[in-house]
Amino acid sequence: MTIVLIALVLYLLASGLLLQEGKQADRPRGPWLGLASAAVLLHASYHALVAWQTPGGPDMHFFAALSLVGLGMAGLTTVVAARGQLTALGLVAYPLAALLLLAYHLYGHAPSPALGWRLETHAWTALLAYATLAISAVLALMLRIQERALRQRSFSRFSRRLPPLHELETLLFRTITAGFILLSATLLTGVLFVDDLLAQKLVHKTVLSVLSWLVFGTLLLGRWRWGWRGKKAVRLTLIASALLLLAFFGSKAAIELIFH
Repeated sequence: MTIVLIALVLYLLASGLLLQEGKQADRPRGPWLGLASAAVLLHASYHALVAWQTPGGPDMHFFAALSLVGLGMAGLTTVVAARGQLTALGLVAYPLAALLLLAYHLYGHAPSPALGWRLETHAWTALLAYATLAISAVLALMLRIQERALRQRSFSRFSRRLPPLHELETLLFRTITAGFILLSATLLTGVLFVDDLLAQKLVHKTVLSVLSWLVFGTLLLGRWRWGWRGKKAVRLTLIASALLLLAFFGSKAAIELIFH
């Protein structure tokens, strides 16, 4: 509990400093960066400690997977923010990571079966893909907020923290590209390493993941071929992200929490 409590406090302190410092938080060596980095390390250490104490493989159950995605989002945010880019993302990623870590601590911790290195590779690739594309969904919402603020000439404290539209849009498509590559690797390792990809418990997950992959791929093709941007990019990003959320966590919630 001590590790969790310290990580939660550090996440929230980092978020508070980001909010208080405003535009000055774009400096790569702000005090919030050290707090966020320490929180990410403690978050990862907690998962490693639980995995070491649990027989079988790493815990990949519902709340554990949620916490790992939150960890991935916080880690990627810290890497980007360390370069002085889009520190406002930490205002979403760090509190979310803290909330998911707390949920895992309170409701997680179930024995895990031994997956073997092939299925573990597939699972870790999937979690990293989900974390990356979850960040793209947050960036899409930020892009929408920034567009609306510019159109209405009404800027909130949060919208003032966001970078110019062009920079935000560029980062969005870079994130989608990275996530699309990871999602492609997830589907490929699923085909190669999962014995029955269309088994009863995997069919919905597989279909929804492929649909999400197709939407993200269409968006990237449209961006390259026809210069898609703005509302269309935001809409397709959110649709693909929702499909991916349902694919993994929707099926996990149904199997583990509802039907046990």
